[in-house]
Amino acid sequence: MFTIITVLVFFVCILMILIVLVQNSKGGGLAANFSSANQVMGVRKTTDFLEKGTWTLAGALLVLCILASAFIPRGEVEVEGSMLQEKIEETAEPFMQQGNFPAAASATEEAAE
Repeated sequence: MFTIITVLVFFVCILMILIVLVQNSKGGGLAANFSSANQVMGVRKTTDFLEKGTWTLAGALLVLCILASAFIPRGEVEVEGSMLQEKIEETAEPFMQQGNFPAAASATEEAAE
């Protein structure tokens, strides 16, 4: 289900990009090509259609994103700890077993000299 929603989000994003690129903030864009007076869908109607399409796609994108977050696959994963934590434990173990730390070893060497 998550994959289907992700594909739909991608499709809506592509459509939204195309609609926004078709619009022109100064009244041109696709609406400027349909400026004849006997056109059934005039300049104002084209602008309204593009604006409604933009808002519809924005709402669809919002809903799909919320749905996608609800369907994120969350399988039960064994908690093993991070690789960084394992490295820290591996590095700390040899010093703990010997009983001397590098700082302590250098201080005893200085005292012996």
